[in-house]
Amino acid sequence: MNEQAAPQTVPRMPPIWGRKIPGRNKHFTGRENLLNGLRKSLTETNTAAVVPLPQALQGLGGVGKTQLAIEYAWAYRGYYDLVWWVAADQPLLIPSALAGLTEDLKLPSAGSMGIEEAADSVRDALQRGDPVDRWLLIFDNADDPEEIRPFIPHGSQDGHVLITSRNSRWSGVAETVSVDVFSPAESVFFLRKRLRRDVPEKEAVHLAHELGDLPLALEQAAALQDTTGMSTDEYVRLLAEQTGKLLQLGKSTEYPHTMTAAWQLSVHQIESRMREAAEVLRCLAFFGPDPIPRFVFERGRDSGAERMGTVLSNPLTRSQAFAELARFSLLRIEPDTGTVQVHRLVQALLRDSLEKEQQDAIRHEVHLLLAAGAPTDPEDISTQEEYTFLLPHVRPSALTRCHDERVQEFALNVVRHLYRVANWRSARSLAEEFRQSWTAVSGDRSPFVLRLHRHLGNVLWQLGANKESFDLNDKTFDLMREVFGNEHEETLRISLTYAANLRAQGRFQDAMEQDAASLAALEARYGVRDQTTLRAINNLALDHALLSRYDTALELQTLAYLEQSSARHGVNKWDVQSTWNNLARVVRLSGQHQQACDLGEEAYAYGMRELKIEHPLTLATARDLSIAKRRVGDLDGAYELIQDAHTRLNKLYGPDSPETMAAAVALSNTLRQLNRLEEAMALARDAHQRYKQTYGDRHPFTYGCQLNLALLYRLRGDVKKARELDEQTYEGMLDQFGAAHVYTFSSTINLAGDLAELGEHERACELGRQTLTGVRDFVGPANGLSLSAAINLSIDLRAIGQIDEATELYGQTMAAYETTLSPTHPERLHAAEGKRFNWDFDSYSL
Repeated sequence: MNEQAAPQTVPRMPPIWGRKIPGRNKHFTGRENLLNGLRKSLTETNTAAVVPLPQALQGLGGVGKTQLAIEYAWAYRGYYDLVWWVAADQPLLIPSALAGLTEDLKLPSAGSMGIEEAADSVRDALQRGDPVDRWLLIFDNADDPEEIRPFIPHGSQDGHVLITSRNSRWSGVAETVSVDVFSPAESVFFLRKRLRRDVPEKEAVHLAHELGDLPLALEQAAALQDTTGMSTDEYVRLLAEQTGKLLQLGKSTEYPHTMTAAWQLSVHQIESRMREAAEVLRCLAFFGPDPIPRFVFERGRDSGAERMGTVLSNPLTRSQAFAELARFSLLRIEPDTGTVQVHRLVQALLRDSLEKEQQDAIRHEVHLLLAAGAPTDPEDISTQEEYTFLLPHVRPSALTRCHDERVQEFALNVVRHLYRVANWRSARSLAEEFRQSWTAVSGDRSPFVLRLHRHLGNVLWQLGANKESFDLNDKTFDLMREVFGNEHEETLRISLTYAANLRAQGRFQDAMEQDAASLAALEARYGVRDQTTLRAINNLALDHALLSRYDTALELQTLAYLEQSSARHGVNKWDVQSTWNNLARVVRLSGQHQQACDLGEEAYAYGMRELKIEHPLTLATARDLSIAKRRVGDLDGAYELIQDAHTRLNKLYGPDSPETMAAAVALSNTLRQLNRLEEAMALARDAHQRYKQTYGDRHPFTYGCQLNLALLYRLRGDVKKARELDEQTYEGMLDQFGAAHVYTFSSTINLAGDLAELGEHERACELGRQTLTGVRDFVGPANGLSLSAAINLSIDLRAIGQIDEATELYGQTMAAYETTLSPTHPERLHAAEGKRFNWDFDSYSL
């Protein structure tokens, strides 16, 4: 694509314009060749098959790379439909910046899929050019190519990437554009424009020469002269004096001495005009280089920051200090975002000018300001944007090394916030940094360390690090009981996560005992209507269902649902959705398939309305509803639901997510019943392998997937393989649960079917009698599992010549079907046709 290099006369604003794009610099000047060359390189390619490479603006600090990127965005904004700014100096925060585009690109939100997945979906959408094909993405201060490269979209003809960096290693992946100091002519032009007067050329050239034509130094000098009326000769004289002092002190050569001297002159003037402003500037130097939210100063009166006390307690002084610093170009005020920003070079110079004790004192005040400015509830959705402004300052301020309890509380809230918005990798990284620092000073029995471990255990659980999560929670649970006591809220909260760890290990009985103990303690302390108590009831109902105790599971689940759905406060939509769907599932497991459909339809409608279609809980509800529909014979409706849910989950979470795996199992079962055996087999094999990798060979859910796989082998004609797998499954389930469990009964029913198919009718009858007796004792004679076992036994009895017994058993069973199921129920119709029953396994969240 070839376009005219010059920007449009009156550019339109792009429909999508990032909030974090800095305002246009009214003093920007020069750089015409760079701007034109940049535009040409982005838009001109040799062939239609070649797409523009990312452009990396590379140069020293203070040379104007970021200002050039800002000017390009504003000058050429009319050519784009999307312009987005990404602060790239902290790679861990890049996913959050990209995830902010999901709504504009009509993608699932980060809340529904996780930060990393949302960022990936944004990158992929930009690469496809769908729904926006003309876009500009700017990565500012991207000094680590290896960390940032995965986030860069490629392959779009009209999508452009602009990078600013001090690192020259971008040449391997981008077209490097060297940004140097101003030419003498550009320096003169800039000074005249900035000072708003016709500065004699000789005078301007002299000043520019003394400052090395460095744009940031020229800006500082012009701001000082413009504000104070200082002459150029006086400025140059003072500049020479300051430079001499700096050289005598042996300052680091990382920064230009002229920049250092120019900056010191400005600070000296600030000190003489307004001491409080200088104090604010020193404080700002210890934040990160990203925009700093002003609300941390507005909320900082009671923070304990003594050096900043005068500024924090007087809003007029605070506003005057910011305005004074802006007049000297020592900071940039962004009214649209309520933030201020200081150039990273100025921050570094300020920090280097202070003795270590001063650095430590001011850095701690920044920690206190961040802690006091943060919202008190990090899980409140309405405060999430405030946390996005605070997060970039956590690492640069060295907050991970602070051990003040007020700051540690804020650190815990940062981890909790990242967990809530599903940015689990960042949550883990920060939590582990806090953990190392805090443990080194306080040991692993410190209350804050123990609380941190609880949150880290939750993060590891979400990341699928099951063993790490269990090991950490196991140790933390013991220590909390010793340090806090059994009834402390932290101990009670971790007890629920620990039970989930036990379920993930397949230790369903242990999980039930743990949840029962936790529920008793929570009820005693908080009452039955407390949110944590209701979660414990919900979890205990799950334990009972996993142990095939459906009557007690239904009783508990009904209680949890009624309390949550009728509460007017303290319960959120996520909890209502989860409990509602769990109730529908237990009703289905109890054999009440139509009622499960009715409840599931209501729960799914609630999820679609309140949480939207791609929320993970809505998709889990769709999965369970599809299973209920399958049970009542609505295979088309079941397939439509589960196919859509599986596709969305795979896209949002990937194939290794437990939710995606569970949906794959349900989809495979539906395809099997639709007689699409090859498709069903491919999914079943894949699911079986993923369950083995995630939960291990001996987990009940892994055996359940093996049960499904065996059934498909038999239906496809490989009965010997089916028998081999079903025997392994039966032995595994027997070892895990004993004979009295639905999973064990299901495996014996299917194994008997294998034996009958192989002509071993006597053995099939023996196994069938054993199963029927056990099932009737466990779930009663009218349960669907009992009736299907009776039909199968009647078929096997007939095969060995026991006609009278077979006929009597068949007649009794059909009479039971007539009293329990409607004439059109698929199980009743299946039995009426004299067909053998097979049982399958459906997974769900642990």
